[in-house]
Order: sequence, then structure tokens, then C-alpha cells
Amino acid sequence: MAQGRNASTTTSTGFGWPTPRPRLSLKLLVNAVLLGLCLASALAVIATSHEIRERYARLQKLENEQQQLQTEWGQLLLEESAWSSPSRIERLASQRLEMRLPDVDEVEVIRP
Repeated sequence: MAQGRNASTTTSTGFGWPTPRPRLSLKLLVNAVLLGLCLASALAVIATSHEIRERYARLQKLENEQQQLQTEWGQLLLEESAWSSPSRIERLASQRLEMRLPDVDEVEVIRP
């Protein structure tokens, strides 16, 4: 019986020495699969880290742009308030259009 088991796993050379038959062991297959999965996982981590860095850089650029636009908006609001101040409008009306406030005796009230 012992010879039968040895005969199935080994082959005999011309010199009578038993040599093991090459076969893929289960452990080797499992190790290869695990190694492949580890490599795939490592590549996924690298790709994800790269994408996160790119998106963070884009976020920083957009935040800077938002801050610049917010500053510009504030300056435009100040400029608008300066151009539309009542004193400036009154001065322009009197200088360019020669407008003035009417005297009390020049005001007429019209009733319906």
C-alpha cells in the first residue's frame, strides 16, 4: 500500500530514484491569489490617494477664487453706494441739469 501512494505522487527515473511530480499545491495557489489581491489593494490605495490630492488642490483653488470674488463684490458694493449717494445725485442735478428745490411760493398743490 505504501508503494501505491508513493507511486501516485512520484515518478521513477531511470536510476530508480523517486522524483516528485510537479503539481500546484493549494497553499501556493492561495498565496498567489492573496498576493494578487494585496497588489490590487495597494494600487487602489495609490489611485485613491492621488485623486484625493488632486481634488484637494482644486478645492483650494476654488476657495481662493471665492475669496477674491467676495472681496471684489464688497468693493463693487462700496463703489455703488458712493455713486448713488443722495448728496452726489443732488450736486449732479444742480450742476448738469440746472435743477433746484422750488421755493415755497412756487409749489402748487393739485387736488383731485
